[in-house]
Amino acid sequence: MSKQPRFPLLTMEQLDAKQKPLGEAIIKVSSVGLGGPYNALLRSPVLGQRMFDLLHYLRWETSVPLKLNEFAILIIARQWRSQVEWFAHAPLAIKAGLSPDIVAALKARKRPPHMPPEEAAVYDFVTELTTRHEVADVTFDRAKELLGEQQVVDLTTLAGTYTSLAMVLAMSEQSVPPGKELPFKPGER
Repeated sequence: MSKQPRFPLLTMEQLDAKQKPLGEAIIKVSSVGLGGPYNALLRSPVLGQRMFDLLHYLRWETSVPLKLNEFAILIIARQWRSQVEWFAHAPLAIKAGLSPDIVAALKARKRPPHMPPEEAAVYDFVTELTTRHEVADVTFDRAKELLGEQQVVDLTTLAGTYTSLAMVLAMSEQSVPPGKELPFKPGER
């Protein structure tokens, strides 16, 4: 990634009348302020608002338990090598109860060992869906049995949404806040 994002970081003072309500809502919940994917999404305020509303559901109203939700986000972040997603969500995943050993294994591009059944189901389901673009019957059935139908649907939408965010971040070459360490070093795959 280049040293500067492709879209200069917006400030609240720069937002126009269409962007300002979204900017105010973002500031209330974002660990990266108007940075991260929001910096690009503010350039399309209607899309940005709709994505923000979807993210509100997927982060705070989803049927998926917080630990599993954050784990799924990290799976996508690692697949995409998304600096911002990993930076923002690794601490949240650990705070939600995901083992630091599981986070470390995932960061090292390994299938985490010793996962409880629900975590293993999330890992296998999200990984198959996003890398093979299908889910084997045995994987689906296990996820449905352990998580239930609504959680499987919410988990699928979460994976797709965070893939979209990873794409926005990659396109805009958005990185972690200035002065913060990159989770993935240059050249690290």
